[in-house]
Amino acid sequence: MAQNCESKEYRDSSHAGEWYPASKKGLNTMLDGFLSKAKPEVHGEIVALISPHAGYDYSGPVAAFAYKTVENEIFDDVIVIGPSHYHGFLGASVDTMAGRITPLGQVEFDLPLARKLIKYNKNIVNEPGAHIREHSVEIQIPFIQKVIKDCKVVEIVMGSHDYNMCEILSDAIVTTTKGKHVLVIASSDLSHFHNQKEAENLDNLLIEAVSKYDPEMLYRRLSTDSCEACGAAPIITAMLAARKKGATSAECLKYATSGDISGDYARGVVGYLAAVLVKPEVGIDLGFSKKEKKILKELAYQSIEAAVRGNEPPVLKNITAKLKEPYGIFVTINKHGNLRGCVGLIIADQPLYISCQKMARAAALEDHRFPEVSEKELDDIDIEISILTPPEEVKSFSDIVIGRDGLIIRQGYYQGLLLPQVATEYGWSVEQFLEQTCHKAGLPHTAYTEKDTKIYKFSAEVF
Repeated sequence: MAQNCESKEYRDSSHAGEWYPASKKGLNTMLDGFLSKAKPEVHGEIVALISPHAGYDYSGPVAAFAYKTVENEIFDDVIVIGPSHYHGFLGASVDTMAGRITPLGQVEFDLPLARKLIKYNKNIVNEPGAHIREHSVEIQIPFIQKVIKDCKVVEIVMGSHDYNMCEILSDAIVTTTKGKHVLVIASSDLSHFHNQKEAENLDNLLIEAVSKYDPEMLYRRLSTDSCEACGAAPIITAMLAARKKGATSAECLKYATSGDISGDYARGVVGYLAAVLVKPEVGIDLGFSKKEKKILKELAYQSIEAAVRGNEPPVLKNITAKLKEPYGIFVTINKHGNLRGCVGLIIADQPLYISCQKMARAAALEDHRFPEVSEKELDDIDIEISILTPPEEVKSFSDIVIGRDGLIIRQGYYQGLLLPQVATEYGWSVEQFLEQTCHKAGLPHTAYTEKDTKIYKFSAEVF
């Protein structure tokens, strides 16, 4: 069913009152209870979640472990992918209604993004019947409303479960969300209606494949019935999309069966998993708020857009005190996961927001390794910002920590700099990091061992 609000059609939450409370107060109380008991520990930037989709009495305590990790995070979009339980069709369907109404209020769908996804590939469609009663996506929405503020949602239901469809949909998600901070949620329960021991044996094989971040292994095991998951395709799609967005590891936070939660093992149990897919930790925390980081990324993009189009740079208002402080900064532009420009200042004597504008413009137009960024590329670029600490001379190679430190190597007129995230991305050892920084400086790989070579380290907050 749908409701008409301000001439827009919003999808009703058809399972409210059955799978979760129908009243705002009751739903808030239930979610608060689940979240207060969830104490997950996660290391790195969260790109995607895996969350169950049964009635909240059963799956809610497990789902809370996933959602607790993104509480109060800021995302431009949340993309929820669930399997189709009620409607048979091929491909994947994206909901194109204006949004959804739950007991917690109204959620807006990102319709421009939905249309881009549908346009991306003929196997991605709008199949209205797939969304009418589908609980796998609906059940995630109240949790999203509770923990993530001011984001838009895209709901996707998968009718096909082959690996190729997972690849297609993951490519579509990555391509159409370039430049956005997006969270992907895979909605899935695990084994269904086995005894407790059989359920644990089946589910442990799935958990192992997720923990190893091996979607290919997971697909093989599912294809041979070694394990079970009704949302197998959403899980694999999320793993593929998150990997393309830089995630390198998965952390399984909570596993339980319906029997563990209800105490009823007699009729067979259903398995539930909460997991996160994460980028590795890089750099350090310099105390910038989520809002300040978002302001800087938007400022960088707007500065690039203005420079490319030949317009005046944007004017930033309501500048926080921290954004007025002088910091070294590098602005990196990526296109489809490949470097497209990177320029920065090691030490700045201007307010950070001004340096951000200047370095963004320079990365787009003045990095001589690349042609200038063109207008037609603006929709395809991603921006990464690194705010630097002052450099300090390295006294011992043992002082260099991969993932925390960037390096500067100087010898005479030669100088090379590599940011902390570079060593992490390539999996370098300290020795390899030193060699590659020498190469960046135009020096022999072993130049870091020579007496007249100066080596400095710095860290950065990277976002």
